[in-house]
Amino acid sequence: MRAAVLEAYGEPLAIRDRDAPTPGPDGAVVEVEACGICRSDWHAWQGHGDWADDDVPLGQVLGHEPAGRVVATGDRVSTVSPGDRVVVPFNLGDGTCSYCRNGHGNVCTDGYALGFEPAVPGAFAERVAVPAADYNLVGLPDGVGFDAAAALGCRYVTAFHALAHRADVDAGDRVAVHGCGGLGLAAVQIAAALGASVIAVDIRAEPLSMARDVGARTVVDASAVEDVPAVIEGETDGGAEVSVDALGRAETCRNSVRSLRPRGTHVQVGLTTDAERGEVALPTDWITRWDIDVLGSRGMPPSRYDELLRLVADGPLDPGALVTRRVGLDTVPERLVAMTDYGTDGVELVTEFGA
Repeated sequence: MRAAVLEAYGEPLAIRDRDAPTPGPDGAVVEVEACGICRSDWHAWQGHGDWADDDVPLGQVLGHEPAGRVVATGDRVSTVSPGDRVVVPFNLGDGTCSYCRNGHGNVCTDGYALGFEPAVPGAFAERVAVPAADYNLVGLPDGVGFDAAAALGCRYVTAFHALAHRADVDAGDRVAVHGCGGLGLAAVQIAAALGASVIAVDIRAEPLSMARDVGARTVVDASAVEDVPAVIEGETDGGAEVSVDALGRAETCRNSVRSLRPRGTHVQVGLTTDAERGEVALPTDWITRWDIDVLGSRGMPPSRYDELLRLVADGPLDPGALVTRRVGLDTVPERLVAMTDYGTDGVELVTEFGA
């Protein structure tokens, strides 16, 4: 089968022929119909993550946002069968640890990150193997297509888990979203669907326009103002109840924290680059003075996907609205290059995998 392989950091991915995977006893193989191209793939391609013992090894097949059809299962698999339409979480749990059993499989200490570890080659490929298939694979409702499911990726489920489960956003809350890439736009759409009044922040016109289209009440061009938190304080009559850093830069992280009203909640979902190397200085005295909560969020437990998929099937949420480009596997290397200077908007998908 054809796959996009990381052979050198910062150099274009190589399209190679690889052996098609076979399922382990508790695993399954999925024929990929669509896979998101994510900024996390860009981080892996750049060789980021050594500061967190999280760098991706050379030789890895990247891609972690797939949806497709099951084509083979292991002898111990009982809940999925060949032909089933599924979405594959990127945060794969083992299904047996205390976190998985208690509904927190996204932080399974014995799990895998799809496409980032040799044990789980990724989905920039015609087929992808999934361990612990009974736990990890999530069936798609009839009303959710492969493109929409792939757009859920890691960004949409991370944003949903962050806002709905971690920060408990409710109708009437004021939510600020800093950074309007795919993750930030997902957060904007989800927060608006939950009934919040959303302020979107970016430095580019196109993402801000898309943010308005998917539910932002107000947008802030951070390149045109001197003090982003002050603008948000004025727009919200005292600060946001919830503020999200969806980019992972020191500036956006600090702006997010300072955008909050007393007893507000900052949620960190954006990963840092080699400029921050996983460390950002925060105004801790200010956090203490105003009872600010600081939360992290990554992915979503597979056991909670049904909640999100019902909202997609019934219409309040539309991840497909974030899709701006569909490409073939051969184009993936250049789309990662385009991310270096923020030359992509919204969500881009791989939908053609053959030669």
